[in-house]
Amino acid sequence: MNKKAKFGIGIGVIIVAMGFLAWLGYGESKTYYHTIAELQTLQGRALKQRMRVGGTVAPNSIHRYSGRVDFVLEGEGKSLPISYIGSDPLPDTFVDKAQALVEGSPGSDGRFVAEHVQAKCASKYEAAPGVTGGAAASSTQHSGT
Repeated sequence: MNKKAKFGIGIGVIIVAMGFLAWLGYGESKTYYHTIAELQTLQGRALKQRMRVGGTVAPNSIHRYSGRVDFVLEGEGKSLPISYIGSDPLPDTFVDKAQALVEGSPGSDGRFVAEHVQAKCASKYEAAPGVTGGAAASSTQHSGT
Protein backbone atom coordinates (compact mmCIF):
# COMPACT_ATOMS: atom_id res chain seq x y z
CA MET A 1 0.00 0.00 0.00
CA ASN A 2 1.37 3.38 -0.86
CA LYS A 3 2.00 6.23 1.56
CA LYS A 4 -0.92 8.41 0.34
CA ALA A 5 -3.48 5.64 0.86
CA LYS A 6 -2.30 5.01 4.43
CA PHE A 7 -2.44 8.73 5.15
CA GLY A 8 -5.96 8.96 3.69
CA ILE A 9 -7.21 6.03 5.77
CA GLY A 10 -5.67 7.56 8.92
CA ILE A 11 -7.35 10.92 8.26
CA GLY A 12 -10.66 9.13 7.57
CA VAL A 13 -10.49 7.24 10.88
CA ILE A 14 -9.75 10.47 12.76
CA ILE A 15 -12.66 12.30 11.11
CA VAL A 16 -15.10 9.46 11.83
CA ALA A 17 -13.93 9.27 15.47
CA MET A 18 -14.30 13.03 15.95
CA GLY A 19 -17.77 12.96 14.39
CA PHE A 20 -18.82 10.11 16.68
CA LEU A 21 -17.53 11.92 19.79
CA ALA A 22 -19.30 15.13 18.74
CA TRP A 23 -22.55 13.20 18.24
CA LEU A 24 -22.22 11.58 21.70
CA GLY A 25 -21.49 14.95 23.33
CA TYR A 26 -24.48 16.55 21.64
CA GLY A 27 -26.77 13.77 22.84
CA GLU A 28 -25.60 14.07 26.43
CA SER A 29 -25.83 17.86 26.52
CA LYS A 30 -29.41 18.09 25.24
CA THR A 31 -31.69 19.45 27.92
CA TYR A 32 -35.42 19.84 27.34
CA TYR A 33 -37.50 22.56 29.01
CA HIS A 34 -40.82 21.54 30.55
CA THR A 35 -43.35 23.36 32.68
CA ILE A 36 -44.43 21.88 36.01
CA ALA A 37 -47.80 20.91 34.50
CA GLU A 38 -46.10 19.17 31.54
CA LEU A 39 -43.97 17.05 33.87
CA GLN A 40 -47.05 15.27 35.16
CA THR A 41 -47.98 14.20 31.62
CA LEU A 42 -44.56 12.78 30.64
CA GLN A 43 -44.23 9.03 30.34
CA GLY A 44 -41.62 6.37 29.61
CA ARG A 45 -38.38 7.48 28.04
CA ALA A 46 -39.19 11.19 28.40
CA LEU A 47 -38.94 10.85 32.20
CA LYS A 48 -35.36 9.60 31.94
CA GLN A 49 -34.12 12.58 29.92
CA ARG A 50 -32.25 15.48 31.40
CA MET A 51 -34.56 18.50 31.59
CA ARG A 52 -35.11 22.01 32.89
CA VAL A 53 -38.15 23.14 34.84
CA GLY A 54 -39.01 26.71 35.78
CA GLY A 55 -41.27 28.18 38.43
CA THR A 56 -41.54 30.32 41.53
CA VAL A 57 -40.00 29.20 44.83
CA ALA A 58 -42.86 28.60 47.25
CA PRO A 59 -42.74 30.72 50.43
CA ASN A 60 -41.22 28.96 53.47
CA SER A 61 -40.36 25.86 51.41
CA ILE A 62 -36.55 26.13 51.45
CA HIS A 63 -35.00 23.59 53.82
CA ARG A 64 -31.23 23.15 53.97
CA TYR A 65 -29.82 19.76 54.92
CA SER A 66 -26.33 18.30 54.84
CA GLY A 67 -25.59 17.59 51.18
CA ARG A 68 -28.87 18.86 49.74
CA VAL A 69 -31.44 21.64 49.72
CA ASP A 70 -35.15 20.85 49.42
CA PHE A 71 -37.70 23.37 48.17
CA VAL A 72 -40.92 23.58 46.19
CA LEU A 73 -41.43 25.23 42.81
CA GLU A 74 -44.88 26.51 41.91
CA GLY A 75 -46.31 27.36 38.51
CA GLU A 76 -49.56 27.09 36.57
CA GLY A 77 -51.43 26.13 39.73
CA LYS A 78 -49.17 23.10 40.28
CA SER A 79 -46.26 22.48 42.64
CA LEU A 80 -43.14 20.34 42.33
CA PRO A 81 -40.90 19.26 45.21
CA ILE A 82 -37.20 19.70 44.36
CA SER A 83 -34.05 18.28 45.93
CA TYR A 84 -30.90 20.15 44.90
CA ILE A 85 -27.82 17.94 45.22
CA GLY A 86 -25.36 19.97 43.15
CA SER A 87 -21.91 20.94 44.35
CA ASP A 88 -22.20 24.64 43.42
CA PRO A 89 -23.51 27.03 46.07
CA LEU A 90 -27.01 28.36 45.44
CA PRO A 91 -27.21 31.89 44.03
CA ASP A 92 -27.78 34.82 46.41
CA THR A 93 -31.06 35.54 44.63
CA PHE A 94 -32.43 32.10 45.59
CA VAL A 95 -35.06 33.15 48.14
CA ASP A 96 -38.81 32.74 48.70
CA LYS A 97 -40.91 33.90 45.72
CA ALA A 98 -37.87 34.07 43.41
CA GLN A 99 -38.11 32.80 39.85
CA ALA A 100 -35.97 29.68 39.55
CA LEU A 101 -34.86 27.35 36.78
CA VAL A 102 -33.68 23.90 37.83
CA GLU A 103 -31.84 21.34 35.70
CA GLY A 104 -31.84 17.63 36.43
CA SER A 105 -34.24 14.71 36.20
CA PRO A 106 -37.39 13.42 37.91
CA GLY A 107 -36.80 11.02 40.77
CA SER A 108 -38.73 7.80 41.28
CA ASP A 109 -40.43 9.23 44.40
CA GLY A 110 -42.07 12.17 42.56
CA ARG A 111 -39.37 14.60 43.65
CA PHE A 112 -37.29 16.37 40.99
CA VAL A 113 -33.54 15.91 41.56
CA ALA A 114 -31.74 19.09 40.48
CA GLU A 115 -28.04 19.36 39.75
CA HIS A 116 -28.09 23.06 38.78
CA VAL A 117 -30.24 25.94 40.03
CA GLN A 118 -30.51 29.42 38.53
CA ALA A 119 -32.56 32.08 40.28
CA LYS A 120 -33.55 35.69 39.96
CA CYS A 121 -35.55 37.86 42.30
CA ALA A 122 -38.00 39.80 40.15
CA SER A 123 -39.03 42.15 42.96
CA LYS A 124 -35.43 43.38 43.25
CA TYR A 125 -35.66 44.98 39.81
CA GLU A 126 -39.16 46.44 39.96
CA ALA A 127 -39.73 50.20 40.14
CA ALA A 128 -40.67 51.64 43.50
CA PRO A 129 -44.46 52.06 43.96
CA GLY A 130 -45.73 55.31 42.49
CA VAL A 131 -42.53 55.97 40.53
CA THR A 132 -42.51 55.99 36.72
CA GLY A 133 -39.74 54.48 34.54
CA GLY A 134 -37.59 57.62 34.09
CA ALA A 135 -37.80 58.66 37.72
CA ALA A 136 -37.00 55.13 38.90
CA ALA A 137 -33.78 55.15 36.92
CA SER A 138 -32.68 58.49 38.32
CA SER A 139 -33.61 57.51 41.89
CA THR A 140 -31.11 54.65 41.76
CA GLN A 141 -28.17 56.94 40.98
CA HIS A 142 -25.75 57.70 43.77
CA SER A 143 -25.28 61.30 44.87
CA GLY A 144 -21.86 62.82 44.59
CA THR A 145 -20.72 60.71 41.63
